[in-house]
Parts: sequence; C-alpha cells; structure tokens
Amino acid sequence: MVTCPWCGTSHTQFQPNCSNCGGPLPVPPAAQGPTSSPGHAPAAHDSNAIPVPPPPPRPVPNSYAWKLLTSDGWAITAFVFALLGGIFFVTGGGLTLGIITAFVGIPMALLGLLFLGGAIGVGYWRYKEARKIVDVLQVGVPVEGRVLQVEENTNVQVNGRNPWTISYTFPANGQEHQGSVTTLSFLHPDIEPETRVCVLYLPQSPEISTLYPHP
Repeated sequence: MVTCPWCGTSHTQFQPNCSNCGGPLPVPPAAQGPTSSPGHAPAAHDSNAIPVPPPPPRPVPNSYAWKLLTSDGWAITAFVFALLGGIFFVTGGGLTLGIITAFVGIPMALLGLLFLGGAIGVGYWRYKEARKIVDVLQVGVPVEGRVLQVEENTNVQVNGRNPWTISYTFPANGQEHQGSVTTLSFLHPDIEPETRVCVLYLPQSPEISTLYPHP
C-alpha cells in the first residue's frame, strides 16, 4: 500500500504519480535499498529519519492550488460572502423590478454587489497564495525544521472537520525562518511541538515555505 503524500490517496501498487492529484509517489521502502545518499530518501531502517522529497522539478499539478483553498479559512469565508452576495443581488434585483419595493431592492442589490466584490478580491488573493505553495512543492529546496505549535481552529468547520494549523521553524540563508500550513486532514499523532519535519522553501523567497509531505 502506497499513500500519496500530497492528497492522501492510497494505492495498492506502486506507480510514479498519484492517479488522483498527479503528485509524485514515494518509492516503497523495499526499493530504496539499505543505505541512502544525499538528495535521496532516507534508509527504511532509520526510524529517526525525516521524509525527503524527489528532486525538482516535481510533477505537482497546478490544480492542487484549488484543493489547498478548501482548508483555507479566508477562502472559505470568501465563498460564504460570495453566496450571500449572490442571494442579496438577485433578491434586490427582483424587488427593484417591482418598482414599488425599489427603495428596498436597490440597497439590497448594492449590498450584494459589495459582498461579491469583496469575496472575489479575497478569493483571488488566497488563490495567489495557494499558487505559491504549489510552486514551492514543485521546486522548493528541502531542509530539516521542527514543529513549533499545532492548533485546531474551532471557529471554522468544513464537512464536519475543523482545520489544523501547524507552525514550524527552519534554517535558510543563514537565518531562522518560520512558516505555517493549514489542513483539514487528520494529523499524524507524531506531529507535535519539537517534532523534526522536512520543510520546502524557495531560496530567493524563504518566507514562502511548506511542509513535506504536505499535510
């Protein structure tokens, strides 16, 4: 059984790429051999080893950005406001056509447009941020980091799940940097403060980073 580190899909047999998201699958331990070399996956017998990604460029599909938005609090809020804006605009437009109720319909339609405009702006911003994560998954440099904090956001719920935010720190360009990822997936019990993790970052912009495998 091989589990995709990008989307969590399980495969009964090994294949180079996930059939669901297209991300590269890790080589089974039996195929890695008893030793490891720099830039390759750690040996299977090393229980303290952290996962190492394939060398770049990694075939992570650009559409993976949309999946990241499903666990993004800002994106979820923007979707809700877009839905409300659409309802307000359609209802206000219908009332305006009734002429007699135009004094109610026009403000409602304008409020709907305001909600829609704000939702589109926030949605575009969050999509651009998600695309940065896809970029770092595709070509980011791996480095060892450690988990700082793991928090559950009980104020947001999607499909009965609350998103988790994992904060981490890692060295890059001679300095210590921090980053965070948000996920709706069930976290591995080993993910806790001070846990060693693999971090991917862009050398020219170390503030753009993520964990590997992406939770």
